[in-house]
Amino acid sequence: MKRLLFFGFLSLMTACQKNVSQEDLPFLNGYWEIAKVNMPDGQTKEYTINTTVDYIEMKDLSGFRKKVYPKLDGTFDTSNDTEEFTVVNQNNIIELHYKTNLSEWVETLNTLDQDSFSVTNTDKITYTYKRFQPIKVQK
Repeated sequence: MKRLLFFGFLSLMTACQKNVSQEDLPFLNGYWEIAKVNMPDGQTKEYTINTTVDYIEMKDLSGFRKKVYPKLDGTFDTSNDTEEFTVVNQNNIIELHYKTNLSEWVETLNTLDQDSFSVTNTDKITYTYKRFQPIKVQK
Protein backbone atom coordinates (compact mmCIF):
# COMPACT_ATOMS: atom_id res chain seq x y z
CA MET A 1 0.00 0.00 0.00
CA LYS A 2 2.86 2.39 0.88
CA ARG A 3 4.52 1.70 -2.46
CA LEU A 4 1.31 2.39 -4.31
CA LEU A 5 0.90 5.71 -2.50
CA PHE A 6 4.53 6.62 -3.14
CA PHE A 7 4.33 5.91 -6.88
CA GLY A 8 0.97 7.67 -7.11
CA PHE A 9 2.43 10.76 -5.43
CA LEU A 10 5.52 10.63 -7.64
CA SER A 11 3.37 10.37 -10.78
CA LEU A 12 1.24 13.30 -9.66
CA MET A 13 4.30 15.47 -9.00
CA THR A 14 5.81 14.60 -12.38
CA ALA A 15 2.55 15.30 -14.19
CA CYS A 16 2.22 18.72 -12.51
CA GLN A 17 5.67 19.91 -13.60
CA LYS A 18 5.52 22.29 -16.54
CA ASN A 19 8.14 21.76 -19.22
CA VAL A 20 9.83 24.85 -20.60
CA SER A 21 8.50 25.59 -24.06
CA GLN A 22 9.97 27.63 -26.90
CA GLU A 23 7.26 30.23 -26.28
CA ASP A 24 8.82 30.86 -22.82
CA LEU A 25 12.28 31.60 -24.24
CA PRO A 26 11.85 35.42 -24.52
CA PHE A 27 11.81 35.46 -20.70
CA LEU A 28 15.57 34.73 -20.84
CA ASN A 29 16.30 38.23 -22.17
CA GLY A 30 17.61 40.60 -19.52
CA TYR A 31 19.76 40.77 -16.42
CA TRP A 32 20.03 37.77 -14.09
CA GLU A 33 21.87 36.96 -10.87
CA ILE A 34 22.59 33.58 -9.34
CA ALA A 35 20.32 32.80 -6.39
CA LYS A 36 21.67 29.33 -5.55
CA VAL A 37 23.71 26.42 -6.83
CA ASN A 38 22.82 22.78 -6.13
CA MET A 39 25.71 20.34 -6.32
CA PRO A 40 25.27 16.68 -7.34
CA ASP A 41 26.17 15.55 -3.81
CA GLY A 42 23.18 17.45 -2.40
CA GLN A 43 25.04 20.50 -1.12
CA THR A 44 23.45 23.88 -1.81
CA LYS A 45 25.16 27.26 -1.89
CA GLU A 46 22.91 30.31 -1.50
CA TYR A 47 23.97 33.65 -3.01
CA THR A 48 22.65 36.72 -1.20
CA ILE A 49 24.99 39.27 -2.81
CA ASN A 50 26.45 39.12 -6.31
CA THR A 51 29.19 41.35 -7.69
CA THR A 52 28.47 40.15 -11.23
CA VAL A 53 25.25 39.78 -13.16
CA ASP A 54 24.62 37.79 -16.34
CA TYR A 55 23.13 39.71 -19.25
CA ILE A 56 21.35 37.40 -21.69
CA GLU A 57 20.14 38.45 -25.10
CA MET A 58 18.59 36.08 -27.58
CA LYS A 59 16.59 36.27 -30.75
CA ASP A 60 15.03 33.34 -32.55
CA LEU A 61 17.05 30.33 -31.37
CA SER A 62 20.46 31.90 -30.70
CA GLY A 63 21.93 34.47 -28.39
CA PHE A 64 24.70 35.33 -25.98
CA ARG A 65 25.44 35.68 -22.29
CA LYS A 66 27.79 38.34 -20.95
CA LYS A 67 29.06 39.15 -17.45
CA VAL A 68 28.30 42.69 -16.32
CA TYR A 69 29.22 44.51 -13.13
CA PRO A 70 26.47 46.71 -11.64
CA LYS A 71 27.41 50.15 -10.38
CA LEU A 72 25.59 52.21 -7.77
CA ASP A 73 24.44 54.77 -10.35
CA GLY A 74 22.39 52.09 -12.17
CA THR A 75 24.86 51.58 -15.02
CA PHE A 76 27.07 48.56 -15.69
CA ASP A 77 30.69 47.88 -16.45
CA THR A 78 30.98 45.03 -18.93
CA SER A 79 33.55 42.49 -19.93
CA ASN A 80 34.46 41.98 -23.57
CA ASP A 81 33.83 38.25 -23.27
CA THR A 82 30.57 36.80 -24.54
CA GLU A 83 29.37 33.23 -24.48
CA GLU A 84 27.32 32.53 -27.59
CA PHE A 85 24.65 29.85 -27.48
CA THR A 86 22.05 28.17 -29.63
CA VAL A 87 18.79 26.69 -28.40
CA VAL A 88 18.14 23.03 -29.21
CA ASN A 89 14.82 21.30 -28.52
CA GLN A 90 15.53 17.61 -27.86
CA ASN A 91 12.26 15.68 -27.32
CA ASN A 92 10.60 18.68 -25.61
CA ILE A 93 13.69 19.34 -23.48
CA ILE A 94 15.24 22.75 -24.12
CA GLU A 95 19.05 22.81 -24.15
CA LEU A 96 21.40 25.76 -24.44
CA HIS A 97 24.49 24.81 -26.45
CA TYR A 98 27.34 27.20 -25.63
CA LYS A 99 30.50 27.71 -27.64
CA THR A 100 33.44 30.02 -26.99
CA ASN A 101 36.99 30.09 -28.34
CA LEU A 102 38.07 28.03 -25.33
CA SER A 103 35.23 25.63 -24.59
CA GLU A 104 31.88 24.07 -25.49
CA TRP A 105 29.18 22.94 -23.06
CA VAL A 106 25.45 22.22 -22.76
CA GLU A 107 22.95 23.36 -20.14
CA THR A 108 19.44 21.92 -19.84
CA LEU A 109 16.78 24.53 -19.11
CA ASN A 110 14.71 23.15 -16.21
CA THR A 111 12.40 26.04 -15.38
CA LEU A 112 11.77 29.47 -16.84
CA ASP A 113 9.38 32.30 -16.07
CA GLN A 114 9.61 36.09 -16.02
CA ASP A 115 11.29 36.17 -12.57
CA SER A 116 13.53 33.09 -12.44
CA PHE A 117 15.06 30.19 -14.32
CA SER A 118 17.26 27.19 -13.63
CA VAL A 119 19.69 25.17 -15.72
CA THR A 120 21.63 21.96 -15.13
CA ASN A 121 24.97 21.37 -16.79
CA THR A 122 26.58 18.09 -17.82
CA ASP A 123 28.31 17.86 -14.40
CA LYS A 124 24.80 17.71 -12.82
CA ILE A 125 25.26 21.14 -11.18
CA THR A 126 22.00 23.13 -11.11
CA TYR A 127 22.12 26.92 -11.19
CA THR A 128 19.03 28.87 -10.15
CA TYR A 129 18.84 32.49 -11.29
CA LYS A 130 16.57 35.33 -10.28
CA ARG A 131 15.83 38.50 -12.20
CA PHE A 132 18.34 41.20 -11.22
CA GLN A 133 16.89 44.14 -9.32
CA PRO A 134 19.29 47.13 -9.22
CA ILE A 135 19.98 48.85 -5.93
CA LYS A 136 18.34 52.27 -5.82
CA VAL A 137 20.59 54.89 -4.22
CA GLN A 138 19.03 58.25 -3.29
CA LYS A 139 21.03 61.31 -4.33
